[in-house]
Amino acid sequence: MDNQLIWKDEYNIGVDIIDKEHQELFAIIGKLFGLKEEKKKNPRVCQEGVKYLKEHTMGHFENEELYMASIGYEDLEIHRRLHRGFRENTLPALEQEMEREDYSPASVDHFLGVCAGWLIGHTLTEDRAIAGEKMSKWVDLLPEEELTAMKVVITNLVHNMFQMEAKVVSDSYNGEKLGKGVYYRLVYDMDQGDKQWEVVMAFEERILVNTVGKIMGVQSDKLDIVLINASRYTVRQFVWRVMQHFPSLKLHELKEENLLTYDKFQGVFEKKKPQISLLFNTDEGYFSYCVIAPHLLEEGIGTPIAADNALSEIGRYLRKREKATKPKVLVVDDSATIRQGIKNLLSSSYEVSVAKSGVAAIRAITLDRPDLVMLDYEMPVCDGRHTLEMLRSEEEFADLPVIFLTSRNDPESVKKVLDLKPEGYLSKYLKPTEIKSRVDQFFMKKRS
Repeated sequence: MDNQLIWKDEYNIGVDIIDKEHQELFAIIGKLFGLKEEKKKNPRVCQEGVKYLKEHTMGHFENEELYMASIGYEDLEIHRRLHRGFRENTLPALEQEMEREDYSPASVDHFLGVCAGWLIGHTLTEDRAIAGEKMSKWVDLLPEEELTAMKVVITNLVHNMFQMEAKVVSDSYNGEKLGKGVYYRLVYDMDQGDKQWEVVMAFEERILVNTVGKIMGVQSDKLDIVLINASRYTVRQFVWRVMQHFPSLKLHELKEENLLTYDKFQGVFEKKKPQISLLFNTDEGYFSYCVIAPHLLEEGIGTPIAADNALSEIGRYLRKREKATKPKVLVVDDSATIRQGIKNLLSSSYEVSVAKSGVAAIRAITLDRPDLVMLDYEMPVCDGRHTLEMLRSEEEFADLPVIFLTSRNDPESVKKVLDLKPEGYLSKYLKPTEIKSRVDQFFMKKRS
């Protein structure tokens, strides 16, 4: 993966001294990315490069703050606070990690990924605001208005940062899987006592590759440690900018962040539905933005990412994603008992997701195509036959394997769906071992 940072004219904010310094910082990080072989042979090269980058960064912060003071920029203190956090917390932690790791290639990649992500996010959000490129803040909004306002803020930010159009496709996203997704959680302290706000986001992998990755000049279509770190820091600043438009949230510093498995992410929605749960579609795929009110989770949902474990945790996260190659089965049934029972039965061998209605199944299939659908024949409103008819009407799902789950197997019911080409029928009254055996046989036949 040939990482670098690619400067584009649209990143200019129109302030000559700041734009030149941004270009210089992009170029320095880009050169450091290019020293991959030198990093292996001579750690001293990395130490000098890191020192050089740090000196330029500190100088840039000072010049930028002087400029903001000279024009009476109203958010100078917020901007200064962000600079201070990076200077006093982020950079020292990264330097200590590299020293502990004796400037190993992985630790240097971690350093560069974080610096790249911070610079991308800061340049495309906070620094643009210096030149007046920011939206008005909404004050004292009702919840409905706040939801509408947040949609506008997010779609505008996506456009401003990545020149990408985002369209809201659902304001009741329920945690459905987004293909090969990345799931991310941020926890912020609030002014009101011990309360906190959580932001949980899901991204199709290709969105990160084609936004943050494109800025970095990524040549691969896969995530690695550098791109994950760059994406983390870009997303953190994206979230911060969104929240800055809603003073009523009164967020303090970031308290915790986690990269989640899909099961952990889905658990958020099973425990308590977010108060804001938006799903967006772009030319590059889907992403979600969900905000959860205080006191959501009683159990831990993942190892918090901190300065002393970020390298190992992100490596572990990427390894888990690579291993997650089990066939995907979607179980559709209006009975929670049936859904959970079959999920428990199959989870040791398959990646199992569930849907409680035909409509929910169609949305889940659209977002993350399964290898097999186990579809309840008898459901209210939109039964199994109607669901399969809708799927077969779409060319993309014309050949999607579907096995009906049914409590009936009379000839008339079978005849009604023969033209829809199901893979077969499974009685809900079969022994669990028989159901598992039938599913295993389906996949064995498919592989042969």
